[in-house]
Amino acid sequence: MTTARKLLTADDLLAMPDDGKKYELVRGELIEMPPPGYMHGVVIGRIGRRIGNFVEEHNLDFIETFEVGIYTEQAPDTVRAPDYSLTSLARIVAPIPQRGYVFGLIPDLVVEVLSPGYATAAAEARAQMWLSAGVRLALIAYIATQEIVAYSDGGTMRLFGINDTLTCESVLPGFACQVSEIFA
Repeated sequence: MTTARKLLTADDLLAMPDDGKKYELVRGELIEMPPPGYMHGVVIGRIGRRIGNFVEEHNLDFIETFEVGIYTEQAPDTVRAPDYSLTSLARIVAPIPQRGYVFGLIPDLVVEVLSPGYATAAAEARAQMWLSAGVRLALIAYIATQEIVAYSDGGTMRLFGINDTLTCESVLPGFACQVSEIFA
């Protein structure tokens, strides 16, 4: 006899007691996420600071967040948390609740930082998941190789190496920063 596992919902995830661990929900399945390493935090802080400064300096209508649950699918539910996200105010059609997830509130840009040993195929799948949800640009930063891969909703992929200048033209025209500054 086979017993079916109960799929969790976004509300179930939200109602979980705080046990000090980070979880994501993927098609109703609870996934425990290990805490990131120190360099992971350094890299996401540097990328987020540069993008955030650009947005502020140019008075752009975006909200930036770190590790916020993004509710991308229902029945079964998926709630994922990118390391960094940037969402245009135009995408926010209703007031944001003080607590909980907002189904369909999808960022324009997400950044994922990958520690050494994380499978490239898994990273590409995560980027494609974001694009399928409606993200316009997904940046995957690889600590081990000091590279950033940009996946756009137009189907293009671009590799930025340590000596390159990272741009995000589809979301942030004019933004540029040296990849070497992110991984220094």
